[in-house]
Amino acid sequence: MEKKRILIVNKFYYPRGGDCIVAMNLERLLKEQGHEVAVFAMQYHENIDSGWNQYYVSQVDFAGSVGDKIKAACRLMGWGDIKSAFNKLLNDFKPDIVHLHNIHSYISPFVAKLAKQRGCRVVWTLHDFKLVCPSYSCLLYGRPCEKCIGHSKTYVAKTRCMKSSLAASAMAYIEARKWNRNVLERYTDAFVCPSKFMAIKMRKDGFDTQKLHVVCNHIDPEKLSLFNSHDITHEDYYVYVGRLSTEKGVETLLRVASKLPYTLMIAGDGPLMKKLNDIYFGYGNIRFLGRQSAKQVAELIRKARLSVMPSECYDNNPLGVIESLCAGTPVVGARIGGIPELLNEENGIVFTSGMSNELLTAINKAFSSNWDYSSIKKNAILRFSPQVHLDKILRLYGCN
Repeated sequence: MEKKRILIVNKFYYPRGGDCIVAMNLERLLKEQGHEVAVFAMQYHENIDSGWNQYYVSQVDFAGSVGDKIKAACRLMGWGDIKSAFNKLLNDFKPDIVHLHNIHSYISPFVAKLAKQRGCRVVWTLHDFKLVCPSYSCLLYGRPCEKCIGHSKTYVAKTRCMKSSLAASAMAYIEARKWNRNVLERYTDAFVCPSKFMAIKMRKDGFDTQKLHVVCNHIDPEKLSLFNSHDITHEDYYVYVGRLSTEKGVETLLRVASKLPYTLMIAGDGPLMKKLNDIYFGYGNIRFLGRQSAKQVAELIRKARLSVMPSECYDNNPLGVIESLCAGTPVVGARIGGIPELLNEENGIVFTSGMSNELLTAINKAFSSNWDYSSIKKNAILRFSPQVHLDKILRLYGCN
């Protein structure tokens, strides 16, 4: 196989969220195949040393001083030091491929233009809905919203749906106008959609179908190693792993859990942490574990009877579902976003997002079902294999 020089670009370089984990895992997989890989990110105190830190663009802060906010606004437009920083790495590394991940706001789509002008092939993995929704989340007042998809992006300013702020929403609109579909398609050879749902929304917004490629996320090799290091043994509890915020459906889940006899373990942190702790403090069957390490999360999922993904937003291709299935743990998942694509009657149960009665019924059914845990694990590991993911990505790179 022809070896390539690949530059991976992401806002941060530490396991901050799914986008970072996917980008960092891809870097490792590419290196294991013998490809040369460089990294470009924003300077940040939690970044892990990649060996390329000296090339990173300076940090911007949208919540800082007036000067900080002006610098951050300039970054949105591709102004400031982003050009010099990225060009220096392009000059020194000379990549064949530039693979973009989560780049809006803190880096800027301007890097796609710079890469394309150098003759690089540009591939962009979409971890959220920013290209079709200026406020990223396709949410308005906590409910799914598609007002901007296939229409003018002025709705973001009219509804102030970006952080409930007129200023932030106005900047999001300006950014969307600057980096519109025609511009982004001009500088991007392939858009990687981790779910069919994402690809459908991209098509609805007018993106060229020929440039849209569905490539599901893969299981983290380290997590897989942890899952494989023990026999399948499931204890009498179920688990939620994720952010404690309204759009994740955790409030709906806890209302249901308070009525059930089963023990719910909650791993994660977020803006609702204190509120939910206060409300459910006296419930012996609900345990808040706070933020957990990757190893602790793997253990929780592996031993659980089932996991729950109760999202009330358009989750794209959640790693939490993929990890649970690869551990042999069935999933009760909301019928929203890309979640239903990952589940079938053999590995989980879906329910209507936000519907407490359906969620309660689904959890009861999951606890009473005779799951074939070994089969769930075996099939998921094959389906979400790192090698399967890598092979698809390499084809998009043009590797033979």
